[in-house]
Amino acid sequence: MVDSQYYLPNDIGISALDCAEAFRLLSPKEKLYAHYLSRAAWYGGLVVLLQTSSESASIYVLLQRVFRQQSPAQLESVAMDAGLSPEEYQAFLVYAAGLYANMGNYKSFGDTKFVPNLSKEKLKALLWQSQAFKDSPTEMEALWNSSADLIYSLEDRQKQLGLGDKGITTYFSGNCCLEDAELAQKFLDSKNLSAYNTRLFKREAVAGKNSYEVRLASSVQNELRIKLFCDFGDNMRRGDYAPLMKKVSENLEKAQAYAANENQRRMLEEYVRSFTFGSVEAHKEGSRYWIKDKGPIVESYIGFIESYRDPFGSRGEFEGFVAIVNKAMSARFGQLVSSAEVLLPELPWPSAFEKDTFLKPDFTSLDVLTFAGSGIPAGINIPNYDDIRQTEGFKNVSLGNVLAVAYATQKEKLTFLDEKDKDLYIKWKGPSFEVQVGLHELLGHGSGKLFVQDEKGNFNFERQNVRNPETGELISSWYKGNETWDSKFSTIASSYEECRAECVGLYLCLNKQVLSIFGHEGEDAEDVVYVNWLTMVRAGLLGLEFYTPDSQSWRQAHMQARFVILRVLLETGEGLVTLQETTGADGRPDALITLDRAKIHTVGKSAIQRFLCKLQVHKSTADVDGGRALYDRYSAVTSSGSHDFLRLRETVLLRKEERKMFVQANTRINGQSLYEGSATGLIRSFAEKFPEDAEEVESQLLELSKAFWL
Repeated sequence: MVDSQYYLPNDIGISALDCAEAFRLLSPKEKLYAHYLSRAAWYGGLVVLLQTSSESASIYVLLQRVFRQQSPAQLESVAMDAGLSPEEYQAFLVYAAGLYANMGNYKSFGDTKFVPNLSKEKLKALLWQSQAFKDSPTEMEALWNSSADLIYSLEDRQKQLGLGDKGITTYFSGNCCLEDAELAQKFLDSKNLSAYNTRLFKREAVAGKNSYEVRLASSVQNELRIKLFCDFGDNMRRGDYAPLMKKVSENLEKAQAYAANENQRRMLEEYVRSFTFGSVEAHKEGSRYWIKDKGPIVESYIGFIESYRDPFGSRGEFEGFVAIVNKAMSARFGQLVSSAEVLLPELPWPSAFEKDTFLKPDFTSLDVLTFAGSGIPAGINIPNYDDIRQTEGFKNVSLGNVLAVAYATQKEKLTFLDEKDKDLYIKWKGPSFEVQVGLHELLGHGSGKLFVQDEKGNFNFERQNVRNPETGELISSWYKGNETWDSKFSTIASSYEECRAECVGLYLCLNKQVLSIFGHEGEDAEDVVYVNWLTMVRAGLLGLEFYTPDSQSWRQAHMQARFVILRVLLETGEGLVTLQETTGADGRPDALITLDRAKIHTVGKSAIQRFLCKLQVHKSTADVDGGRALYDRYSAVTSSGSHDFLRLRETVLLRKEERKMFVQANTRINGQSLYEGSATGLIRSFAEKFPEDAEEVESQLLELSKAFWL
């Protein structure tokens, strides 16, 4: 039997993202703008297959060949004839849906591998009976032979993503280790180059010295002659993902004809330049125009964005989204933006540690039309470029139709809470999470200053006056030249920043003005606060699913952050949070977590206040050693101390519920194709994703996958 954490259950939640009415209300010009942006996003999203594992692209093509010939309904009788039971066929459909939803065979949330919950023999029997195999037996057998073993392999290193012996990654060649990643980062920093759109490949040592190749994502293919890494010559090669980057650019160019204003046109122009030549600077320039494009009806962003899945924390995973503004909910977020300058001074660090000027961003609630990548978040704060965020601004978005379905919970599946808390939790989970997302994105990621000394030696803070509030001493460390938050804090940067933003949300949700903005007053407001804090401590316990004891590593930035917050609040004591191991009604291990709501505004607030100040000080001052020591201490999962977290992890795994997957519509020049919220619907949406050039795209993916080894 395969451990349940490595397959997706047949009853996994799958929901359709409803954007049909919002799309219908767009003007013809806006529909075409959204359509071509969506096409660009979907073509670019295929890059994630190549960024996830060496086998993901082959598995994707194998499934596409099957489902483009026969729908899941048509294939069902074939499966029965091949000897599969209904449960085994459903397991196959769920695996295929999971591959599409995660854009690879590793979970986007947690980076754990998942394998089909049916035997290799049964899966092969089904494929051999399919119409695709009958039409192209040689090709189908080759696809199977190249991927079958890796589809099912659960060797220790292949169970999760990671660098070196901690897992597998395609951001680096398999012979790279942490030291290689650090060496590459130093080189890139020295040349004022970003790692966001790169991968690193190490060649065999010659005369005792390793050689490296940095591959840059672009449609143009050539070598950039740059001397790399000290005294030996190498090259930076353009052209990673070239055919996909070309298709992204072609569709962005088509979208330009339907742009609503000059900012959108210039934005798309710069994105095309970025994806054509591999220029992060061009993407930054496009992001500047994107920030200036205030309140668009059709919102979008595309590129190599989030660095969560790079084991080193510097390279971006491709994503692209297109969404339509929800005006009613956006009005609330607009009120929050207007209140930001009043709320920011409430945060628990000295004013010198806050940005000199708060650049009021767009903050909108959006209904997702298209989100291509490995997963769909609830909210986003972008761009991720520190130099732009600190001095020019950013945008926040909350994804309303994702929130509406992603966090709906059935009472019988609600784990680790007291019965008296469950009804309240179900009632207020959505509204409280809406508040948390708003605060997390706007005032969490949008707050705090980085102390910088530029290349000319100028400081952006008063070095002779600003003191560390933790020590009382003058500031003694800062970011220098081209150093960024990601490059400096590397492997902990993503989770540390998510933790800081989550703490801001917890801290400021206690503010009555904030609650009033979201329409919560009196007892309802207190219920929202209670459920928000209860959700966080429960999430901290659930986070243990995403910890790997063998490598002592975390696989998901947000869940590590929430576990850290749970540890902080447990350490505070005074009965604020209690966590007990129990036995469930089914006789199996269980747990119970409780929160004393009477102590949230006192004990809880003080604890978060102290911890949040520490997080900000280490971040502002580029104090990597201090920040890492603090964060690693609370991230530790051990069996010693007041709680046996390793044993609790086993209980969490025993009772875990898989995250939902989403089915999205396909846009057409003349409208939309909609699909039901099921594994069948998700599969059909991908089988029909590329009607004009599916075979060409699949061939390109296979060639790109082979190029990983060259």
